[in-house]
Amino acid sequence: MLISRNVTPMKVVLQSVLINDPRSTYFGSIKDILVKDGIIMSIEDNIGTEDAVVFKEQGCVASPGWVDTFAHFNDPGTEYKETIESGAEAAAAGGFTTVLVLPNTQPVIDTKSAVEYIMAKNDRLPTRVLPIGAVTRRAEGKELAEMYDMSTNGAAAFSDGLYPIQSSGILVKALQYLKAINGVLIQVPDDTSLSANGLMNEGVISTRLGLPGKPMMAEELLVARDIKLARYTQSRIHFTGVTSPKSIDYISRAKASGLAVTCSVTPYHLFFSDEDLMDYDTQLKVNPPLRTVKDRDALREAVLNGVVDTIATHHFPHDFDAKIVEFEYAKYGMIGLESAYGAVKAAIPGISETRLGELFSLNARKIFNLPDARVEAGQPAAITLHLPENSFVFSKEHIRSKSDNSAFFGKPLKGRIAGTISGKHYRFNKLS
Repeated sequence: MLISRNVTPMKVVLQSVLINDPRSTYFGSIKDILVKDGIIMSIEDNIGTEDAVVFKEQGCVASPGWVDTFAHFNDPGTEYKETIESGAEAAAAGGFTTVLVLPNTQPVIDTKSAVEYIMAKNDRLPTRVLPIGAVTRRAEGKELAEMYDMSTNGAAAFSDGLYPIQSSGILVKALQYLKAINGVLIQVPDDTSLSANGLMNEGVISTRLGLPGKPMMAEELLVARDIKLARYTQSRIHFTGVTSPKSIDYISRAKASGLAVTCSVTPYHLFFSDEDLMDYDTQLKVNPPLRTVKDRDALREAVLNGVVDTIATHHFPHDFDAKIVEFEYAKYGMIGLESAYGAVKAAIPGISETRLGELFSLNARKIFNLPDARVEAGQPAAITLHLPENSFVFSKEHIRSKSDNSAFFGKPLKGRIAGTISGKHYRFNKLS
């Protein structure tokens, strides 16, 4: 439950928090942090609390503000699923101080004015929302959009979002264009000519359930092709929602050869497998689909060994009627902002908070040229407060999104979000 908020000049004291920022002078220390007017003013053993909002939770960790790199806020066009405002509240509840939102709105974010529509709302939001500009006009994969104009007005990256670029010719032109403006192209790797009719992962479970499958080869072919094109253009590409161990191997080798290739995985691909679909749960109908237990475990290993760069929630809100239907007709995707941290920690119990800081914040800021976030005196305030040892059962009470299409309801998760500070905005969550 939200217990504090502010959007005006204010003074906040965070008491006895463990600082989880390897670049900070105070890394690994338990300190008080004073934030005033959106700036970290001081970090000391004891800070006076007169005229301040005071935050204190036993065992709380303070990390550089988290970034989600792939979320759908549906605004403008389908605001009954999500708005920028409700999406920002959901993001803050999940610990995110910055979110990159998909261009698949109505109209598509493919112009300067569409980018400005998103950017103009940021002063009033608890989380900074940055648009991903479409690579092609109307995200149709045919003609390049005006990426330069979008970039200069706030677009953080470029992607056709839900519609992976299928044409090699278009992708080469886009990569060449983005190299000139130091931009990053985000691709969901999926050769749709191979997976057009699939409803879940192609394998034993899909056969048993009598559902058409999506082969992993559809992902692997696009990853391999796009790496070759990135090598040809010497441009930057980021694969999001990677699910295949072979894709991970391709990406690892591309990195070793010096290419600017990065990738992300979703919390639900780390938590679930196609075996969880045995009761035809439409909340688990996602794209890319859930893979086998063996594939899921390989993703977990890739997160631990550093091949995976970031966690991306793939937060895709849907209304009731889009999910409570026969599996064949259900829409793809689930919400994921509020459950991300707890899901990752539950899926990979041995993961360190330092590694999670890289996955949720530091790497994304480097990849997408976002403002730095340091837990250091004199720095702008972008702080995520989290409780690593707090276990709980995820429920609808934790949702701030307008939609509640989550497969995590009733699942035991570990690690809760205590609050966020993003500039002059703060959110502290009631945990009991």
